[in-house]
Amino acid sequence: MKASMKPTMAHPFPRIGLTVATLSLLAALALPLVVHNPSMLNLAVLALMAAQVGVAWNIVGGQAGQVSLGHAAFFGIGAYTSTLLSLKLGISPWIGLPAGGLLAALLSVAFGWSCFRLRGHYFAMATIAVAELTQIFFTNWEFAGASVGLNLTMDREGWAWLNFAGKLPYYWLALGLLALTLLAAFCIERSYLGYYFRAIKDEPEAARSIGIDIARYKQVALAVSAFFTALGGGLYAHKEFYIDPGSVLSTALSIKMALVAILGGIGTLSGPVLGALVLTLIEEASRMLFGGTGSGIDIVLYALLIVLIAVFYPAGLVGSIRDMTLRARQRWRRRQAAATAGTAATAAAAEGSRP
Repeated sequence: MKASMKPTMAHPFPRIGLTVATLSLLAALALPLVVHNPSMLNLAVLALMAAQVGVAWNIVGGQAGQVSLGHAAFFGIGAYTSTLLSLKLGISPWIGLPAGGLLAALLSVAFGWSCFRLRGHYFAMATIAVAELTQIFFTNWEFAGASVGLNLTMDREGWAWLNFAGKLPYYWLALGLLALTLLAAFCIERSYLGYYFRAIKDEPEAARSIGIDIARYKQVALAVSAFFTALGGGLYAHKEFYIDPGSVLSTALSIKMALVAILGGIGTLSGPVLGALVLTLIEEASRMLFGGTGSGIDIVLYALLIVLIAVFYPAGLVGSIRDMTLRARQRWRRRQAAATAGTAATAAAAEGSRP
């Protein structure tokens, strides 16, 4: 009898993270089927590219806790490597993109060797200096176009050269690169590297005491992050057909990569994706409302949103959603407990009323 009196309410929160991820993937796959406007597709491509570099930054900044503000250096290296190989040697971007990623990973060893000697805000300032030096180098390098920049030729079209007239192929490329970067971040998070990174981030002295080589694993995190950031830079170059030091090596770009992850939820897989979506919508809304006279309004709004998130939800947008989900789960459990208690009281009253 007692078993028959138990409530039959199903749990309303089964695998919320998996459900959200599945729905997001289905929405991303279905978007080109319902959106045909080139400007809207371009907006979606920019959001996916911002999410991809945010996830790449999050590997070193979120998982390993090393806040880099100079990641534009790796983005620019990827963009310039793929562009120069295509223009000067006629090499396909399918080779140029991973070549740029490998070069950025190799250069991250030199960057890390100098920057990882510092901690906290000194490390962040050192990464800014490295990015500025990289920008100065390319601004004065005549072979790479110097301050004028480089234009990719449009005479070779198709998938072999990532040269398309429409925006839809770039959407699939950006979505695929984002999925690849998310998969890499997920695998790292679930592997021993992820545990080492979290130990270095949360308790570096304790990590050192149990034999973790902190300098080595910081370098590993930076190299992986640099590789995927450079892939994003290479794809950006082939989408825009033009790059210059100001567009792919600016400090503002480095800060944007970090803020995307911080806004969405630093150290989480879905945080940079959500942060990139919000940022892109803010930028587009400011352009639509203010036009050319509103230059910089998007940054002001974005900074205001960051302040609000930092004050009320330090864990970012993902943290706020998680808190709301937790409160909803707690309310459901209270209702379930009340229903169970009411059922038991009814059963006891019925039992007591029997002759």
